[in-house]
Amino acid sequence: MLHHFLRLLFPIIFLFAGCQPAAEEEISEDVSNESPTVTIADVERGIRAHIKRETAASGGIFHVENDSMDLDLKLVRVHTEYLSVLGPNEYFACVDLATSEGDVYDVDFFLEGSIGDMNVTRTDVHKLNGKPYYTWKKAANNTWHTVPVKGAANELLGVIRNKDAFSFTYDVALPELEEEGKLWIPLASTDRFQQIDIRSIEAPGEYEIRTESAYGNQYLYLDLQPGAKEQHVTITYQVERLEKGTYQEDDALLNHYLSDTPLLPVGGRFQEIAEKVISDKQADSPLTKARALYDYVIENVRYAKQGKYGTGDANFACDAKSGNCTEFHSLFISLARSVNIPARFAVGAAIPSERNDGGVNGYHCWAEFYADGQWWPVDISEANKYSALATYYFGHHPANRIEFSQGRNLELTPSPNAGPVPFFAYPILEVGGVPGPQTKTTFTFRREKAG
Repeated sequence: MLHHFLRLLFPIIFLFAGCQPAAEEEISEDVSNESPTVTIADVERGIRAHIKRETAASGGIFHVENDSMDLDLKLVRVHTEYLSVLGPNEYFACVDLATSEGDVYDVDFFLEGSIGDMNVTRTDVHKLNGKPYYTWKKAANNTWHTVPVKGAANELLGVIRNKDAFSFTYDVALPELEEEGKLWIPLASTDRFQQIDIRSIEAPGEYEIRTESAYGNQYLYLDLQPGAKEQHVTITYQVERLEKGTYQEDDALLNHYLSDTPLLPVGGRFQEIAEKVISDKQADSPLTKARALYDYVIENVRYAKQGKYGTGDANFACDAKSGNCTEFHSLFISLARSVNIPARFAVGAAIPSERNDGGVNGYHCWAEFYADGQWWPVDISEANKYSALATYYFGHHPANRIEFSQGRNLELTPSPNAGPVPFFAYPILEVGGVPGPQTKTTFTFRREKAG
């Protein structure tokens, strides 16, 4: 099967499994030109059927065992953006499975067979709580080999320096509506670090481009009519992005970035924690204090998608000591503001650095703090995943990003009935005046040569 394996690595270069680095494995590229008729939806059904079958046979758990692991797991999600048809009767799937303690393992599966009759031939664990064991690198002779993360170059760990250029598509699949609906979608806009050209907006009916007043975020607003099926809103961008380092801002509105919001409390236990961390590190300037808080969050928060993760609630992050990028940066912002360091939040998407097209795994968020007369970008959840890049991510955001919106607790017009938006990455849909069913939102990209 492995002679087809590298067909996958054009749409996705994934991180291979193993707790201890094994000898480098070299795999040759397959240049065959077959046109399989199996769809991605068929592959998803195949891997879900396998997991369901194995889970039922094992008393409600999915068992994974290798030389260094013996795991009892339950399904969290199938990465639909990474499903792939490798060749005739050969497929790839990437799945998140969790332990009862909340550790999430990213597992790669290789399958063989036909529609409705797929069997798993190989299972590899390649990440634990977002941290990869291996990555892949392409050699000059068109072969790929595994590289331990410690020895991988920055571009294999998610970082493109200087400039990046790509097309980016934000697609929203709307459910069939039984009543009139309203839809709000964040809209990326140009700033000093990204040049945004909106190539097209496809939407059912009329739409408006509006601007939120506090931070200047743009967004689409649509009134939706009931009854229509299989409608999409699709926004296609052309993006040129610069790597972000420290920078000055004429009208920084610093007091605005010291205040609290419902999910970003200031003072109280956050002040107590921040002051103790700063004292323990003997930090005596805004910059050294911010670094002490940055290190504290890296060392004390685990990247794990469990509980109320993804809400950007600093109290949850402080209690659970876990979450995704929203928890890492919400906790940092509350700690920083509690000791008079202005800090702010932004959200968008991180564009894969190790491949040139395909799916993007959802939104990503980051933060900035103000010290020594300038803003310092930080990305604490990525620093937590890749400790070798912890210094880089204190003061930099790579070029392979697109930013959708800034700020928290956003006031849109008209306002969703649910109230201010905690942060704006995905669409907000209301049907009949109440929150509607979840939309399926898909991000894809194609990299181009930076200008």
